[in-house]
Amino acid sequence: MNTKTEEKKTAAKKSRGKTAAKVIGIIVIVIVLLAGLTAVMNLVSTNANIRKAEGYEKVVYENQLVPEKDANGYFTFVTDDNLRVMQLTDVHIGGGFMSSKKDSLAMNAVAAMITAEKPDLVIVTGDVSYPVPFQAGTFNNLSSARIFAALMESLGVYWTVGYGNHDTEAYSYYGRDDLSALYGGEDYEYCIFQSGPEEVDGYGNQVINVKNSEGIITQSLFVFDSHSYVDGDVLGLMWKYDNIHENQVQWYKDTVKALNEQNNEALGKLGKAESSDIKSAAFFHIPLTEQKDAWYEYAENGFKDSDGVKLHYGAAGEGGKVVYCGIGDDGLFEAMLETGSTKAVFSGHDHYNNFSIEYKGIRLTYGMSVDYLAYPGIYKKGSQRGCTMIEFTPDGSFSCSAESYYQDKYTGIYEKEDVTMQEISNLPFEEINRES
Repeated sequence: MNTKTEEKKTAAKKSRGKTAAKVIGIIVIVIVLLAGLTAVMNLVSTNANIRKAEGYEKVVYENQLVPEKDANGYFTFVTDDNLRVMQLTDVHIGGGFMSSKKDSLAMNAVAAMITAEKPDLVIVTGDVSYPVPFQAGTFNNLSSARIFAALMESLGVYWTVGYGNHDTEAYSYYGRDDLSALYGGEDYEYCIFQSGPEEVDGYGNQVINVKNSEGIITQSLFVFDSHSYVDGDVLGLMWKYDNIHENQVQWYKDTVKALNEQNNEALGKLGKAESSDIKSAAFFHIPLTEQKDAWYEYAENGFKDSDGVKLHYGAAGEGGKVVYCGIGDDGLFEAMLETGSTKAVFSGHDHYNNFSIEYKGIRLTYGMSVDYLAYPGIYKKGSQRGCTMIEFTPDGSFSCSAESYYQDKYTGIYEKEDVTMQEISNLPFEEINRES
């Protein structure tokens, strides 16, 4: 091969190398520009929704109850009347430029329901944040939390949260510790979130007590972190959900025992001989396996009550295996039966389920969801959207009801969107995929 040919080949290689370098450089510049543009758009969207959240007016209370920390460090409401609690679940605020409009709709729904109901306390059972990038346009789950917190503070209602699987995804910028620092910080006057004992798994394992004027606990509200995904399902694509962990169950049992002792000691000081163990309710995101067991037994019995199962209201609108509980057994339900304390459990997670079913003497209730974003097409449907109102009475009993957002009593400063009020119907037992 002559020298000129070699020189031409060398020049050609250099030229191709320069071209490749230019193409790679252009690609990098485009990616950086797109990332920068997306970041700016997300920042603008978040700030716009925070400003909107701050524009809602405070709820007008005739005599708002103000919780204070007791000697144990638990937030406590003191009243001789009923305590009204609103359960919200699966608010699913994306916090990005792609979800901005649907985030705004979610805020409108929350604000209208709280303003009308005037609850003493709002408990959100998971999935405030939904940082799924192809729907929200962001990985920033803290933005969602800030938007929701701004709304709740504007409304001036006391509130707390328990975490769901979407609040902190594997790809989210922030973990539960970061969200807990936000919720539990000093910026939010009305948020009574507590991170919970460090030796107990998860964040936000909380106890909120209700006491009468004599200092007797009439109701204890337990909030649990039900975690996210397990068994290698890091992204949640296989629906392998976690359970409440063993040390959380032990914490629950120990706390019930300690509160029982505290109650009975208080009664003794009042010169009352009778004992009064605490009554309690539990709030968390992912339903217990017993919720599935109860529904399957009810469905197999031709959707009729049996000795151990009684349907109070609602239906199961989810397909597949209907109840997407944790894949293991956590022992919490058994602990509830053992202590005899907890008679009510409130969960979320399965957006089209809204049934309240009693199983072995414990009432298991799905909250009405808010979601406009996560389920495909759910923003156009309305039968599942709303809140759950719970009334705890001084004698330790309770009542609850599923409240549709589209009732006339929920009127806000913005008009409601048009939706289809679809029928939520039960899947025949033979069509339930019990192996999925």
